[in-house]
Amino acid sequence: MKFRNYFLDYWIEILLALFGYFIVVMMLFAFKVSNQVTMGVTVLFFGVSFAILLIGYVKRRSFYNKLIYHVEKLDKKYLVLEMLHEPSFYDGKILYQVLYEINKSMNENVKNLEVSMTEFKEYIELWIHEIKLPIASLILMNHNHKNAIDKRYEEQIRRIDDYVNQILYFVRSENAEKDYLIKDTSLKKVINAVAMKNKNDLLEKNIQFIVEVGDEVVLTDSKWLEFIIDQIVSNSIKYTREEVSSIIRISTKDYSNKIDLIIYDNGIGIPAKDIRRVFEKTFTGENGRNTSKSTGMGLYIVKKLCEKLDHKITIESVFGEYTKVILTFSKNDFYKIKD
Repeated sequence: MKFRNYFLDYWIEILLALFGYFIVVMMLFAFKVSNQVTMGVTVLFFGVSFAILLIGYVKRRSFYNKLIYHVEKLDKKYLVLEMLHEPSFYDGKILYQVLYEINKSMNENVKNLEVSMTEFKEYIELWIHEIKLPIASLILMNHNHKNAIDKRYEEQIRRIDDYVNQILYFVRSENAEKDYLIKDTSLKKVINAVAMKNKNDLLEKNIQFIVEVGDEVVLTDSKWLEFIIDQIVSNSIKYTREEVSSIIRISTKDYSNKIDLIIYDNGIGIPAKDIRRVFEKTFTGENGRNTSKSTGMGLYIVKKLCEKLDHKITIESVFGEYTKVILTFSKNDFYKIKD
């Protein structure tokens, strides 16, 4: 808050005060009052007037500067009132009361929205669990009548199941920590589960699935990690190249403070202009526009889950050559659940 702007804001009052001072001086001259008295009145007038302006400025400057500072620093700006004390000047009290009513209304709306979103998420989770029953039945019927049912039906059922899982993990990702069980997890066991889930696609596309993983154990949630690796492997299967023998290689690198899980494929790769945006919500990029199978949600959910699990994920790729996804697991056991 600048004094110059504050001073100019009171220009009408200042002009009226100067006009009143001019009338008083004219009256003093008319009554032939001594120059010493006129000088005293002038000093008193300007001294008191300046003091009134200065005191008002100091009070408002302290309040408004704090208000501006906290508004700039707060993420949830509607909570700014919690950082302020009620000012002593009248117009400040009015503003403070107005902010209080706004804050109260906003908190009520936020609370109602949170309740509504919670109810919606609970309904979605319930719906997903219900819809998984007929999907599981379809998978079982398809398995029992493999020779009688076209493989295209099996693929579409699996795609439906994958998309339903995406919805479930997306809904839970906001409060995923409530569903976490961080413990020692065998990477080989999780990768085997992912391989079994995708074996039909791997065989159909004649993809070499090479696992170079030993007995490495990481601190994570096995269920969530399986979903993360499955999404990455599914992308590798989806974006293969026809002119080469397709390979998906999973390996590890063990360091003193971390373990890297490296998922490599020699598929079509990711264009350089898209590589920085692959984790953005609904971003499909050039590859996604060339196929109807991309939703742009898989890697977005993977990134969110990695952040929740405190894992790091990076992607390296050369378009037309390869893609390499690196999952980094810290060896810090702070979040480990003790048996």
